[in-house]
Amino acid sequence: MELKVLDTKGKETAQNVTLSDSVFGIEPNDHAIYLDVKQHLANRRQGTHKSKQRAEIAGSTRKIKKQKGTGTARAGSIKSPVFRGGGRVFGPQPRNYSFKLNVKLKRLARKSALSYKAKSDALMVLEDFNFEQPKTKEFLSLLSNLKVDQQKVLLVLNENNDNIYLSSRNIKNAKVITADTLNTYDVLHANKVILSKSSIEVIEKILN
Repeated sequence: MELKVLDTKGKETAQNVTLSDSVFGIEPNDHAIYLDVKQHLANRRQGTHKSKQRAEIAGSTRKIKKQKGTGTARAGSIKSPVFRGGGRVFGPQPRNYSFKLNVKLKRLARKSALSYKAKSDALMVLEDFNFEQPKTKEFLSLLSNLKVDQQKVLLVLNENNDNIYLSSRNIKNAKVITADTLNTYDVLHANKVILSKSSIEVIEKILN
């Protein structure tokens, strides 16, 4: 698959790039995508939910009424789950939701996500660029020039660039990542995936 390289003004340059069919042109595997996205979201969960059980409730330990003769069920503690303010039965406890996936499956999921974007013309290639200093206005201007300012955008760089990252950080629908942190969820979540020219080589090296 061949794409034109765009400049920061949104104009086509004289350069073309050929995307590897083994990364951007495979038959997508939906189940691999499902598992990878599920893992990504599970790993993001804090798992700090907690409710108090009856042993953790503050309250008197005296027997609240006599055992027999009341006409109601026997009760020994005000902290019982059947009473208001009592402990919760089988309530949530802190836990770790993360789980592992095979590297080959994760690689397949990412290639599948990129292939979906390539098939739907949601991939763009941008020449390598830099900002002299962090400036949100310049990043907004870049998105406007590329005609993607009204869409969710994922910009993939070949390496970390603080000026570009800080310029994008305050924009709700834009995210900047490096090629070595590319993940299935971010690719699918974006309406447009913009690849810097030098990031393509890194992506293909990692996923091939």
